[in-house]
Amino acid sequence: MPVFFLYDLFQRKRAERAPFPPGWREILGRRVPFYRVLGADERSRFESKLKVFALTKHFEGAGGMVVDEEVRVVIAAAAARLVINLPDEHYGRLNEIVVYPSHYKHEGDAHMVVLGEARGPGAVVLSYEAVLHGLGNPEDGHDTAAHEFAHVLDAADGAFDGTPELASFDAYGPWSRVLGKAFGELRSRPGRARRQVLRDYGATNEAEFFAVATEAFFEKPRQMRDKHPDLYRALAAYYRADPATRAGGERA
Repeated sequence: MPVFFLYDLFQRKRAERAPFPPGWREILGRRVPFYRVLGADERSRFESKLKVFALTKHFEGAGGMVVDEEVRVVIAAAAARLVINLPDEHYGRLNEIVVYPSHYKHEGDAHMVVLGEARGPGAVVLSYEAVLHGLGNPEDGHDTAAHEFAHVLDAADGAFDGTPELASFDAYGPWSRVLGKAFGELRSRPGRARRQVLRDYGATNEAEFFAVATEAFFEKPRQMRDKHPDLYRALAAYYRADPATRAGGERA
């Protein structure tokens, strides 16, 4: 086993054994609406995922941002939400999270304002203001952190292609057919029709489609289930979650 994976395993196991800081629950209750509606089993799995992420990833402030405990916990919560039911997924290839206080300019284009970006599987850049906005508005279908962490899952196999690592070889064929069809439909429809569930940006390419669909899956699950049932089932099978069945206005 390569040294990197041994070190990653050591770090993860050590983090799993660490107690969950009680003060983190106060932060989650105040900043993360979906945390409040988690059942006991879900909450236990979520806290375990969050703890490992917060304790094993390197956070770096940029643009004057100071990364304190609250920032780490909030961003770790956004990441853990996606993989709460994936026991073997802990963003193993992701090493660094760079955090700006607000939007920032793209390095290659000074005129491009950016809220977040995944730089391959190893690094994510986020606007903390955008992270808070996404978590604080759980039903608008726009969540910057969920979008970028979906990109990380997608790139775990080395490519931004809209297909993360699936549970089995047999899953790739149905995934390609369902998401390919939904992506084609999104690209062919006028903007007004697109905005009902999936944001226009998802028509950019397959990678952006998966990230945008992930946002909608967690934030507009009932609308996606009703309007795009095949897409909803494909994402539900991947994330091992069925958020459309959750009662109440807030969903995990």
